Amino acid sequence: MEEVTAATTCLPLVRDEAWLPVEETAHVGRIRRTATALTQRLGFTANRTAEVGLAVTEIGTNLHKHARQGVVLIRTVRGERDAAVEVVAVDRGPGIGDIALAWQDGQSTTGTLGVGLGAVARLATSCSMTSRLGSGTALVARFAPTKVWTPEWGVESAAGITRPINGEEVCGDAYAFCRGADRMTLMMCDGSGHGPLAAAASDTAVRLFRDLAPMPPDQLVTRLHQALRGTRGGAVAVADIDLVARTVRYCGLGNIAGAVLAGDRKQGMISVPGVAGHQARTIRAFDYPLPDRAVVALHSDGLTERWGVDFGADLVQDEPVLIATTLLREAGVRNDDASVLVARPA
Repeated sequence: MEEVTAATTCLPLVRDEAWLPVEETAHVGRIRRTATALTQRLGFTANRTAEVGLAVTEIGTNLHKHARQGVVLIRTVRGERDAAVEVVAVDRGPGIGDIALAWQDGQSTTGTLGVGLGAVARLATSCSMTSRLGSGTALVARFAPTKVWTPEWGVESAAGITRPINGEEVCGDAYAFCRGADRMTLMMCDGSGHGPLAAAASDTAVRLFRDLAPMPPDQLVTRLHQALRGTRGGAVAVADIDLVARTVRYCGLGNIAGAVLAGDRKQGMISVPGVAGHQARTIRAFDYPLPDRAVVALHSDGLTERWGVDFGADLVQDEPVLIATTLLREAGVRNDDASVLVARPA
């Protein structure tokens, strides 16, 4: 494998700030206050902060009116020189039959997110949505300091999402990814247990990965195993995606699940037993083909592995963050820390 070069990008840095339910009117105000407080910390102007507050109020109001089990994730997305606020909304509502129509002003019938979607799209720097009738809807809206904005890391071809176990403020799972001219490298760590000590282990893995990637997956997992000694340890996995040879080399230690999704087929990838930082009898990488239009997904054991490719997202059209969010909604049924990382190689 080639050495790290200046062309390798390990951006953006994503920090999940809060998962907030939207089940009653008062919750709408809470998500607005959380989002606007975040914009103020990031130095947004007062006018831009007000625009973000209006858009987030529309998202929350429509979830409350038209959805079931609606939740909003608010987080920061940082580069080296700039940052944005990202709002992810997901529900188990009736779904939307005509997304193009739902974006138009004046559409407020039950089954759409309502009249606010047009305003959200205008106020957001970028905005997209996926939905399926009878399953629900997922929406992502990003708000940069200005509405006209090109992130320094370019078009995002991979994205992840984490959710802590009920009762914890921080998630013990973490992920990271890097991209070069001809390859992508994904990493996930599920820190043992829950809470701050589990998060400390997974944060250690993220920092080392960002320093070392790209590196052959088995060598990288070996280094992660060594670095996690003295922590709680955890499950780790690395997927190296060769964009030229169209292959995935995968090395997993512990209960991180990996899969290549293409068409109607889900190809599971093998992780060997062990706990990084504590026990690793064998560290081994396996190779898998990467078909055209394939998606690569990693997830922790906060999700059940009993899901197929038809879990509610459009693998060809949807943004990776929407695919990850939809998979978390459908398979994240265990009361555990949960994380999903999705890459759509070009």
